Amino acid sequence: MIKRGNFKWFAALIAAGLLALSAAAVNPSYGALPKLDNIRVALFLSFPGKYNLVTPAATLSSAGGLKIGFRNPDSTSQLVTVASGTNVRFALDDYKVKLIETPSFTNALAVFNAVKSASGSGYITSLGKNGTTVYQVTEGNYASAAEAAAASAKWSSNSSLKSLGAAIELAGPLHLESGTFSSQQEAEQAAQSFGDAGVDAFVALRQPPGENAARYSVMVGAASDQAGLDGVKLKAASAVGSDSLQAASADPYMLIRRDLTGTQKADSSIMQYMLPPTAAKVWVSPAGSEGLKLSERYNRTYRGNFEFSGMNGKLAVINELPFEQYLYSVVGAEMPGSWPAEALKAQAVAARTYALYQGTGFQIAQVVDTTLSQVYGGIGSEKTSTVKAVQATEGEVAVYNGALIESLFSSSSGGKTADATEIWNQGIAYLKSVDSPDDLSEKGLYRWYRIALPSGMTGYVREDVVEPTGRTNAAGAPIVRVKQDGTNIRTNPLIQDNVAPVGKASAGTEAAVLEETVQSNEMNWYRGPFSSDDLLASMKGKTSAPVSGPIQSLQITGRGPSGRVTEMRINGSVLPIKYPDSLRSALGGLPSTLFNVESTADMTMMGAGGEASVKTSRTSGAYVLGASGRAAAGEGNMFIMNGSGTIRPVTQEAAYRFTGNGSGHGLGLSQYGAKALADRGYDYQKILKYYYTDVTIVKD
Repeated sequence: MIKRGNFKWFAALIAAGLLALSAAAVNPSYGALPKLDNIRVALFLSFPGKYNLVTPAATLSSAGGLKIGFRNPDSTSQLVTVASGTNVRFALDDYKVKLIETPSFTNALAVFNAVKSASGSGYITSLGKNGTTVYQVTEGNYASAAEAAAASAKWSSNSSLKSLGAAIELAGPLHLESGTFSSQQEAEQAAQSFGDAGVDAFVALRQPPGENAARYSVMVGAASDQAGLDGVKLKAASAVGSDSLQAASADPYMLIRRDLTGTQKADSSIMQYMLPPTAAKVWVSPAGSEGLKLSERYNRTYRGNFEFSGMNGKLAVINELPFEQYLYSVVGAEMPGSWPAEALKAQAVAARTYALYQGTGFQIAQVVDTTLSQVYGGIGSEKTSTVKAVQATEGEVAVYNGALIESLFSSSSGGKTADATEIWNQGIAYLKSVDSPDDLSEKGLYRWYRIALPSGMTGYVREDVVEPTGRTNAAGAPIVRVKQDGTNIRTNPLIQDNVAPVGKASAGTEAAVLEETVQSNEMNWYRGPFSSDDLLASMKGKTSAPVSGPIQSLQITGRGPSGRVTEMRINGSVLPIKYPDSLRSALGGLPSTLFNVESTADMTMMGAGGEASVKTSRTSGAYVLGASGRAAAGEGNMFIMNGSGTIRPVTQEAAYRFTGNGSGHGLGLSQYGAKALADRGYDYQKILKYYYTDVTIVKD
């Protein structure tokens, strides 16, 4: 969990009689505290300024089948049953760019792939028109005709689409609609009549007000404006039943299409239910006891039910499930199930308190499933031990002065938890800095060597890819030998898939060891070096005022009670950030604000008069006095040994290297620290009271 929610206080009065209970008695019930029977977790949501994780469509299935209906203000319906293991897609019936309509699936697939390669969001669907099957490729999920028109202009200039014969036009959510039918089969026969007249026609599912049964209609056309809809009506005039066509009702509906996007096979489609961006909530429940699998969220399977609706022009995907069952997954996603039971119980109480504290933090949901709230991975994150931890603490929450606390937690506090002032510039009584035994995260990790190769290249290698030679160089640094060809030389003591190695070394290459350290981890970490351009790009949009470069100096000028950085100066001026914790994202995505920074070009030099000066770059030249007394200009990397014998490479141009402790904001409970305390015999209540100052654990 990394972000602080809106600060909400819930008043709670404690009956005087409860104060007389002894410490050995059952915890009192705080009746005024908020409760949840079910919790709503946003898996995809567009909430500008707070959260934006969207998907053009959502694909559900369940081993026991699905039940699909509408969510009404006071009830839910089950109108359609889908067979076991069958995939069904849900999307918004909004504005799109229609790229091609063709009887050739091969041609349609080529257009779809061209859109995909250009980072577009494409669909392939099929329908009957003029006595044959045609394939339509559409792109995008646009909230307005203007947005779709802008996208259309972009796709019209795409040379790949032009070469494939794309005929670009706008499609939209404006339809004509027939009367109702009692079965889908009858509606499909009517749709075919309109298709034979050369217009798009789709079966739609509705639930008439006051009824709990499905009714079907035919929606004709997919126009983006009234003029387009008038054209559809004129073209459909020759079809049987055209005299019944009216503008589609604004009541909730699901438009049913055959979707080939996932299968990419002409003879293999799945049902796609398209709902209007407003005024409709689609409700999906498992038909059996098995969970619901959502393909677009890593194929995770979830308890409870799903709700689909439109919010801010995008598809909102909400998982609603029993609150305590939600915690089964959160505890398992936030903390390894193999950890001690008391640590898991502490996590359960913290997670329960945090979720209740949020209220409806995301307008149509209490929480999201990422670290912006707390991690929720569905059934796959549950373990027997995490279920037991939740059940053993059922209903228990942490309060301060009778109100729920914002029970923040992070992976590791780096040895000392943060004080709230270091994160938000605002003190919170129960979020004080305390020592934390977090070095457990280093147990069993590899050692890494920072080496210098004969070429002058420097970087890190893991201990198992080199072997000692038993020799040292003239500066006393141990010499190691590379074991295998193509050994990667890393920027930091960590294998990072998104960071390219600085180079490779061949078997037999000898290198000097400049430093030995443990693998970068939650307790001790390394990041960078970042160039001036790297940091300026990272700061863009994350500071309260623009920062201009190039960066000549970057200094720590303020620290809080735990040692976390609260202020930095860039080129002598204070780095403008809203909260100290914003430094993490502004400086390239640092794990915590408990860090030090060094410029890789800095050298402290002693002049002839005995005066020391710091040189921040070597663009003006640096000269080295050799044993013969001759001075030579330093070129490329130089190596400097300090008074304690540590050797450090100095680069020609300044870059900035960060070393630090902890992972996360550091407020409240430290998960690695909780495990260490549990190993020492602390129970879960003692762990919670250790990290949250002066709190009480009560049963809601």
